[in-house]
Amino acid sequence: MTTPLGYLLGVGAVAAFFGILERQQRARPLFKYLPAVVLIYAVSAVMANNGIFARNEAIDTVYATAKGNLLPAMLFLMMLTVDLRRFLALGRRLLIAYAAATLSIMVAFVTVFALFGFTQKEAGLFAALAGSWMGGTANMLAVGDAFGVGDGAMGYALAVDALCYGVWVAFLLALVPYAPRFNTWSKATNAKAAQSPALGCACTVGPRRYWLLLAFALLTALISRLTAAHLPLLGTTAWSVLIASLLGLLGAHTFLGRLNGSQELAQTMLLLLVALIGSRARFGDLSAIPLYLAAGFAVLALHGALLVLAARLFRLDLFSIGVASLANIGGAASAPILAAAYDKSLVPVAVLMAVAGYLTGTVGGLAVGWLLQLLAH
Repeated sequence: MTTPLGYLLGVGAVAAFFGILERQQRARPLFKYLPAVVLIYAVSAVMANNGIFARNEAIDTVYATAKGNLLPAMLFLMMLTVDLRRFLALGRRLLIAYAAATLSIMVAFVTVFALFGFTQKEAGLFAALAGSWMGGTANMLAVGDAFGVGDGAMGYALAVDALCYGVWVAFLLALVPYAPRFNTWSKATNAKAAQSPALGCACTVGPRRYWLLLAFALLTALISRLTAAHLPLLGTTAWSVLIASLLGLLGAHTFLGRLNGSQELAQTMLLLLVALIGSRARFGDLSAIPLYLAAGFAVLALHGALLVLAARLFRLDLFSIGVASLANIGGAASAPILAAAYDKSLVPVAVLMAVAGYLTGTVGGLAVGWLLQLLAH
């Protein structure tokens, strides 16, 4: 594929194929353990490394333009679901659990990075992974782009994310039967009470809604990139990410926040972004992956230990810290599953925690990245 149109059609076809396949009932067992974003990246990368996607000036320009504008547009749409008033209404115990989960992930990343003696080269990679484990894949791409993580290195982050996440989900689900014993040990108070705010309808996006949301998303991309170009210190990409997130957070409190369909459109942009990044990946030495995996599992182990300590100190129950952890690391795709294992009425709590990660994931990932750069050899 040597022309910009052929390149975009190829990238779009890969994203569309796995995006559609993921929604098929028969394919769900596969995607339960291997997310669509990982498969999209892998297939795009294989195509790139076998010369199917050409590298020339015209395609380089299209790639830079598409990626540079899709990222802030996607973040804006994702932030439209973050209603801080509803999140704060969760109550003191759940907010403490969520804060403990987020902060423990940040501490774990900084500690493990220092213990493993990683260099400046790995700082951006682990910052991107931290963004994912405090938010989601969208936050990973935003943080990775802000720190200039290469498209090939992003593949390592996606691989560690998928493998560690799968083990962590299974571990937290296996702990559910032991909740009464844990709650007795932690002296949890009022362990069964949890507010379940109404989440509203999940209607399918219609054409008017779709084009209105797309128009605002692209306008946000334009504003954030133009503004970021004139701001100092953080760099254009970091400012663009933060401005788009802020505009989305403000938009959540307007009529845009009441429009259904923003997440469907954001998910489409996310799949396209992953396919774009994969199409530029050039893999070299893969021998570092076991070390990165060991570091990832070490982060999860330290995160879990700190959460257990927080549960004892603040008398938190296993549901609160488990769902708070998975809302960060797994996001809206898996946190509700864990919540339902305790009680189906608690699913909205998990969803609200996961949605809040769209905000904390980007900001927290950037903060972790700056600390890792200071620690790097």
